[in-house]
Amino acid sequence: MTAAIRITDQIHAVPDDAEIVWPPRMQGTLTMATPPTATPEATSTPGTGTATGGRLRSGELRRQVAQRLADQPGREITPREIAGELGRSSGAVGNALAVLAGRGEAEQTSTAPIRYRASTTTTTAATAPAATASPARTSGRSRKTTPPTTAPSSPERTVPVSEKEPVSGPVTRPNGQTYHPRLLSGLPDVTALRKLRTAGISSLLYGPPGTGKTSVVEAAFPDLITVQGDGDTTVADFVGEYTQTPDGRYVFVHGPLVTAMREGRCLFIDDATLIPPTVLAVVYPAMDGRRQIVVKANGGEIVTAEPGFYVVAGHNPGVHGAVLTDALSSRFAAQIQVSTNFDLAKQLKIDRRAVRVARNLATRQRKGEIGWAPQLRELIAFERISAVLGPDAAAGNLVGIAPEEDRDTVATVVRDAFGTTVQPLALGSRI
Repeated sequence: MTAAIRITDQIHAVPDDAEIVWPPRMQGTLTMATPPTATPEATSTPGTGTATGGRLRSGELRRQVAQRLADQPGREITPREIAGELGRSSGAVGNALAVLAGRGEAEQTSTAPIRYRASTTTTTAATAPAATASPARTSGRSRKTTPPTTAPSSPERTVPVSEKEPVSGPVTRPNGQTYHPRLLSGLPDVTALRKLRTAGISSLLYGPPGTGKTSVVEAAFPDLITVQGDGDTTVADFVGEYTQTPDGRYVFVHGPLVTAMREGRCLFIDDATLIPPTVLAVVYPAMDGRRQIVVKANGGEIVTAEPGFYVVAGHNPGVHGAVLTDALSSRFAAQIQVSTNFDLAKQLKIDRRAVRVARNLATRQRKGEIGWAPQLRELIAFERISAVLGPDAAAGNLVGIAPEEDRDTVATVVRDAFGTTVQPLALGSRI
């Protein structure tokens, strides 16, 4: 049985794209029925921080990144600079820095560009031993190993410093923007989501695009890794795939699901209902009592989730092709509705006429008269266009972005609110 919850009251921040987003499927890969012979993976030399290629042991990259910060106390440094020193990707280093900052073991000092510096506990993180590397695999396809029949234990996770702090006001998202929590079952939504994570209750946030689903997830979980779902998402986008190195070797590069499991982080599957069900099924074993997945493409490798691993998903019911299957719904016990907060639009001093249009259309949408209504994202765009081209142009843009089947109704509501008939933005006669 699932629990339907609605976020109400208070205000939330301007929706925006997540900063920590796992990149699309890796480029330069070789597709074949049987994985190529894997070259034994090299590792870095502990204590030196110098990468020699291949996959590092779990936690080793974070240790190396912390060492780089600790070696340069007071200096503000970007992920790209550290990546160049270590010979690693900027994305992987950026994720490691985000985790360190979430734990209080590094300090984020700016967002454009994003920079970090050492904190008082960075030296401790730099000297912490990395997890023991798994036994080396033999070349070629490894023998598939059957997972144990008993579910692994789930020891209590270490709560990041940022999640221990009580939420009584605005929360800073990873991209530096401020998020103002709303109430969820009598609690700040950020606090409620963190409690669900601690209890191991996966949550699904649903509502129209532009209502702030990504914003609240980013605010709640600073250790977030995001997978942006669509109809072309594959299993490899979750678990990883073989890729060819510049020297001609083939190595298996693990994907965001494996990373989140091994590091005990939160995995956000945005637009999860656009992903083919057969692909999304790869996540299910990690979410239930087994807390394990089998990476078939890597010789049947078994990955077990560390404490803190958590899955949250986003669903846009009105988007074409979005299907909430029974299998997906049953995995998310808490299902939370997220809708536009028009009080925030007023506080942002958005034209009251535009807010009135949005409220009117939202009411008609709930009644099933139309399928589209502008959300906070569209209202913010209205205000920006109005500041550049004037309110009539911004009103015309509201009409123009409406789906064709709803455009006449939207035009009528806009005319009633603005007192004039407007047309969608379009080029006119030659000057």
